Amino acid sequence: MMILVVLLLHQFLCPTSSAASQAKPGCPDTCGNLTNIPYPFGIGENCYREGFRIGCNSTDEGWVPFISYGNINITDISLVTGEMTVTQLLGYDCYGDNHTWFWPFMSFGSRLPYTFSDTQNKFTVLGCDTYAYLGDFNFSGFQTGCVSVCNNSSMITNGSCNGIGCCQTSIPQGVKYINFQIKSFKNHTRVLDFNPCSYAFLADQKWFTFNGLSDLSSDFYGKYNHIAPLVLDWVIDNQTCEEAKNAYDYACVSLNSFCYNSTNGAGYRCNCSAGYQGNPYLGGGCQDIDECSMDRAMYPCKGICKNTPGNYTCRCPKGKHSDDPRFYECKSSFPVVPVALGVGVPIILILIGSWIYLGLQTRKLNNLKEQFFQQNGGLHLRQILSSNPNIAFKMFSKEDLEIATNKFDQRNILGQGGQGTVFRGVLPNNQVVAVKKSMVVNEMQNIQFANEMIILSQINHRNVVKLLGCCVEVEVPMLVYEYISNGTLFHLIHGGRQLRFKDLLKFATETASAIAYLHSAASPPILHGDIKSANILLDENHMAKVSDFGASKLTPIDKDQFATFMQGTWGYLDPECLQTGQLTDKSDVYSFGVVLAELLTRRKAVSSIERNVKDRSLANIFVTSMKESRITDLLDPHIVKEGRMDLITEVCKLTTRCLSIIGEYRPTMKEVAMELEGLAMFEIHPWVPNNPEEMESLLGQSSNNCVVDSTGFYSLEKRAVLSIEGGR
Repeated sequence: MMILVVLLLHQFLCPTSSAASQAKPGCPDTCGNLTNIPYPFGIGENCYREGFRIGCNSTDEGWVPFISYGNINITDISLVTGEMTVTQLLGYDCYGDNHTWFWPFMSFGSRLPYTFSDTQNKFTVLGCDTYAYLGDFNFSGFQTGCVSVCNNSSMITNGSCNGIGCCQTSIPQGVKYINFQIKSFKNHTRVLDFNPCSYAFLADQKWFTFNGLSDLSSDFYGKYNHIAPLVLDWVIDNQTCEEAKNAYDYACVSLNSFCYNSTNGAGYRCNCSAGYQGNPYLGGGCQDIDECSMDRAMYPCKGICKNTPGNYTCRCPKGKHSDDPRFYECKSSFPVVPVALGVGVPIILILIGSWIYLGLQTRKLNNLKEQFFQQNGGLHLRQILSSNPNIAFKMFSKEDLEIATNKFDQRNILGQGGQGTVFRGVLPNNQVVAVKKSMVVNEMQNIQFANEMIILSQINHRNVVKLLGCCVEVEVPMLVYEYISNGTLFHLIHGGRQLRFKDLLKFATETASAIAYLHSAASPPILHGDIKSANILLDENHMAKVSDFGASKLTPIDKDQFATFMQGTWGYLDPECLQTGQLTDKSDVYSFGVVLAELLTRRKAVSSIERNVKDRSLANIFVTSMKESRITDLLDPHIVKEGRMDLITEVCKLTTRCLSIIGEYRPTMKEVAMELEGLAMFEIHPWVPNNPEEMESLLGQSSNNCVVDSTGFYSLEKRAVLSIEGGR
């Protein structure tokens, strides 16, 4: 009670913001650096919804807010994104004269509304002799982790967290309990002079950038004051929107608000409708915004702007006109009187008729653009972007993209396919982009399209082409991607240039990592639907980037598969998908298997010279050759001559498993990526012993499960090899 009284007095005497309070009326909304604490969160009795109580302690550093039920310090709360940022202790394991260690854990249990964000956080491990696990070892059994090694300090590269001194991995959805375990292969004896400690932490992925040797020293722990920022997702209740709307305690109580389901576990949240902002959890909390007084780039109007409930209008002053006063300057109307005096009534009538016709045509064009803008989810997309300025996504006008591509000049075509045509464009800031003009009309609900655009734009993986924005005021929305300058993997494979085995592993590993990210780490998961070598681009550093999401689908949270119109490419299409009409994550695995076969053989997915239809398919030829033990005759001779045959054999086996006719016999993309990463490690680290048993133990046939034995330590248990029928 004394703390509440002090906080109320502090708020009264020391106001911190002129913005309208989003706390429950009569309740404090500030604790230390955390200002404008929004309901359902609150400090003190009757100021919060059950499960959302915030404590506020006085310390030597000042007032500190924390989650009352877990004593976890809070640094930020967002109603718009449904996220909370807290602090988490760094884990460490130090060797030398005194072995010291600390393995942190954090738990929210079933009664608290928090889960660890699977999209914002990364599990990071630092060390040159280190492997670490992150998991819910006591409850759900979820486990993940990664290995970070380096033989000497010269191998370490600043900014590169690829398993040499630093490694990172994602976490699945719905995680509410985490525990760390940090281990060393050799107790750091080989690297003690420059790397005495191992570190591990789950943190906001935007917070940490690997700084090389300086981050491997014993000073790292104090450098960040022992803590890292961690992002939590929260929900107002564990029900779905459909269930909550019939409940007595439905939380979206404000007019002009709407409910939406969480993508990270069960539950729902509320938000203000387009054109409104405020707190949707308070009666009357969502207030109309005055678009006319806000950023003109977000709400354009070059005429007279008038605010309306939830929207605004824009018109030209009397005596002036514009094709669209939102985007074009208002100009003086046609000079009727001077022309009439000079050329006579007949010409005036002709001009008036022409002016009326042009005006009608312009109005028709503007109405059509507005219709497309509405039906393609433009209002919903604009609302999402205005409520979250941190989303790096732009809405382009049709005129913007016509200027960038010189009215879609044929000389700017980068490529054409079944989904549409891609043009090279240059934006006003001289940024080069790729503009995709689709041919196919996707019959999807407008809000679904807008949400999918936001989700695709937030894909943050170095091996996935970045979606920068879209244009929705045309019949079929146009997409704007980052420009990748070095052609496709198809042209590299079939262009006559020799391909080294280590390059093969590099391109395959980078591509598999991107697809595994789409399947496992994206929220919601994304099925690409058209994996092929022509859709894998190469940047100026010859890094592979997966592109062209024209056939992609967002996976429903509660379904493994769903029916879809086939839009893939012949030769790469999953035969099981062709029979059932159901696109699954294993369909992408099959298509990736065909790409692996292309890399290994330098043959195209479909041959146009073979008379026998069965022999035209590279997938059929590859599987048959493996079954009959004559795969060496099919492989690219340069690959066989230059690469290690044991590693080539492992890639061939993996390819065969990916090309299994039956989807359930194929590995997941995450397993494929892990196995390729293991093979790549053997290729780039010649100091690793060429021991088949040790190699199989580390690769594990993609391969070894981490199992806790009775002493609490980890042992490697070999997985049962997937059965392969008919040469699969």
